[in-house]
Amino acid sequence: MSTNSECRHCEQICPSGAITLTGRLPSINHALCVGCAGCVSACPTEALNLDDFSPTEFFFSFVASQENIISCQKNVPCIAALSTEYLVSLSGLKKGLVLDTGHCFECSIGEKVLEHIERMKDDANYLLEAIESPYRVLDEKLGHSGEAEEEKDRRDFFKTFHLKGLGKVRQDFEKEITRTTDEFIEYTIDSSHTSGLRTKKITDRRKLFFTALKRSERPSLYHVVDAERIGFTSQKLMDETKCTACEMCYRVCPTGALTSDIRNSKIDFDPFLCVKCHLCHDVCATDALSVSSSYNLKEWFEPAVQNLVTFSVRRCDECDGLFSSVAGEKVCRRCQLEEEEARELWGL
Repeated sequence: MSTNSECRHCEQICPSGAITLTGRLPSINHALCVGCAGCVSACPTEALNLDDFSPTEFFFSFVASQENIISCQKNVPCIAALSTEYLVSLSGLKKGLVLDTGHCFECSIGEKVLEHIERMKDDANYLLEAIESPYRVLDEKLGHSGEAEEEKDRRDFFKTFHLKGLGKVRQDFEKEITRTTDEFIEYTIDSSHTSGLRTKKITDRRKLFFTALKRSERPSLYHVVDAERIGFTSQKLMDETKCTACEMCYRVCPTGALTSDIRNSKIDFDPFLCVKCHLCHDVCATDALSVSSSYNLKEWFEPAVQNLVTFSVRRCDECDGLFSSVAGEKVCRRCQLEEEEARELWGL
């Protein structure tokens, strides 16, 4: 999370209006939340999670099983809980995937999430075809299977009775009583988030995606695809005439996709680590960074770091400190600001 971020994915996908953005940070009304986990799949940095469902844990258990059907009546709170990245990975490992959308038409949130599910499925199949995978993500309206079940209210806390052990049920019950309120609880940023920003972290879904790709055959040709069909990574372009070497883009990058060296003499980019959170663009005051309209799938099989811009590093004539000189400046930005403030103070 960042106050500079313009990302609204969690708010846009929430089918019950339980999430709203206040000051660019999410506020959540737990009484309205239906536990679909759509926000978890939509968040590019995995900043959101559910207490009783982990996409990563589901991934491992699903791969280990003989099952290839994903259904809200079997193994997930909602199919929307899994991102396109997961669908591509699982389809390859399971040699095909089936999404059971038969329950969506009777579900109170079905109309909104079904549109999202269809888009994810289409994008996953587009990418699977592009990497020459023989497997696809299918959409089948299987509906109820096995014994008929009574309609369950998604907000009914007694759904937690499937948890093992009365102690766990009681603990979750007390937690639910504490957190359930008709008010929006606003998230805040503190020092722990600041320290976390310095620790670049690759998302679990990207690690699993990389593992799945290593087990698949390389395509005969690395296709260049429409970047709009890839919602979880990007390739970036840099306008060197606009870049001021402010260092903000690679300092706020949560995964380390954007980096520099110890002298801050360049900006490098690793497309495979990018999660398309757009934060680097949001903090770039001059709009020097942009997203390419195309994406070369070679990055998935032969990841390579790309140099976006290189700076000339020299010592400041005023403070003798090293700085990145973009247009041949002889004085660093800090000394320039101090000079401007002094002139303003003395009315010069």
